Amino acid sequence: MKRDEEFEAAEQRLHAAGEALGAAVEARLAREAVLVDAEAEIQRMTADRGRLARELDTALARGQRLERANREVSKRLVDAMERVRQVLAPRED
Repeated sequence: MKRDEEFEAAEQRLHAAGEALGAAVEARLAREAVLVDAEAEIQRMTADRGRLARELDTALARGQRLERANREVSKRLVDAMERVRQVLAPRED
C-alpha cells in the first residue's frame, strides 16, 4: 500500500509541475505579446518622428525663403520710396 501512496504522491507532484509549467508558458507568451505590441508602437513612433522631422525641415526651409523674400521686398519698397521722394522733391535750379 505504501508504494501506491508514493506513486499517487509522485503523480500529484508531476501533475502540479505540469500545471506550473503550463502557467509559466502562458505568462511568457503574454509577456512576449506585450513586447511585440510595444515594438510595433515604437516602430510607429519612429516613423512618425521621421515624418515630423521632414515636415519641420520643410517648414524651416520655407520660413527661410519667406524671410529672404520679405527682406528683398522691403529693400525694393525702400528703393521705390526713395525714387518717389526724388521725383516729388522740389528742384533747386
